[in-house]
Amino acid sequence: MIAPLSSTSGGVALSAQKDGLAKAAKAFEAVFMKQMISSMRSASLGDELFGSSAGDQFRDMSDARLAESMAEGKGFGIADLLMKQFAARADTAPADAASASASEAP
Repeated sequence: MIAPLSSTSGGVALSAQKDGLAKAAKAFEAVFMKQMISSMRSASLGDELFGSSAGDQFRDMSDARLAESMAEGKGFGIADLLMKQFAARADTAPADAASASASEAP
């Protein structure tokens, strides 16, 4: 049987888990925003004045950076919603594991 973590080390592990979750949520929001910006750009009304592959590549990099900076700020709230949803599951996971290990004890 694996011994459960003490409350102090469990708190540090939970804090690190929440930090990782926050980074992943912000990264997901940035990817989502990048896809949205790319979709908006693809809806053009006519021929581009200065269309070239180099210009397209620069615009894609610019859009990716714009999406990242938007997600780092307030964003659309997608990251916050993900944090609320997954933080609730992360908080119950150690309790579920502790109750499962306690029921397995002789």
